Amino acid sequence: MIRHLRVSTLRIVDLGVPTMLAFFPSALILFAFTSAWSVLAAPAGKEQDRASAAIQIRSVLRAQQDAWNRGDIDGFMNGYARSKSTIFVSEDTLRRGWETVRDRYRKKYSDRTKMGTLTFSDLEITPLSLDSAMVLGRWRLKRTNDRPHGRFTLIFHKTADGWRIVLDHTSAAALPAR
Repeated sequence: MIRHLRVSTLRIVDLGVPTMLAFFPSALILFAFTSAWSVLAAPAGKEQDRASAAIQIRSVLRAQQDAWNRGDIDGFMNGYARSKSTIFVSEDTLRRGWETVRDRYRKKYSDRTKMGTLTFSDLEITPLSLDSAMVLGRWRLKRTNDRPHGRFTLIFHKTADGWRIVLDHTSAAALPAR
């Protein structure tokens, strides 16, 4: 019985090797084609991901602008990651935490007159990875008595809630002397 198994095993191996060798060139060609296809297809997929991220980030900024112009600080804050590690830098001060940032906005812009009408412009979105991006832009407030404006740098991170700001560095341009 053992002898029979050996013969059977040898026959399968002997018959299998030439068959496998016959398929080897075909498998090699298929592997090369598949590898080349995945390399060629990857940039297109990445470009679509980048375009999609930019659209989503612009949408977050548009929603923030709209919320601000309705006088809705909490709606504006939906653009930020609700995290203790969210960072906001302005006026030579670093603030950490979503609630801290929200409290700063509520205090500084306590009524519609102080809020004015917000406009974002000159947005430049640069992907940093599949789940993070940097945004450069300008902000401008139109208020009854003044027109403050400046620049910002934002770092967005893709979270479970979508793209959210995790770092905001905002500067104000010097206001003209009166």
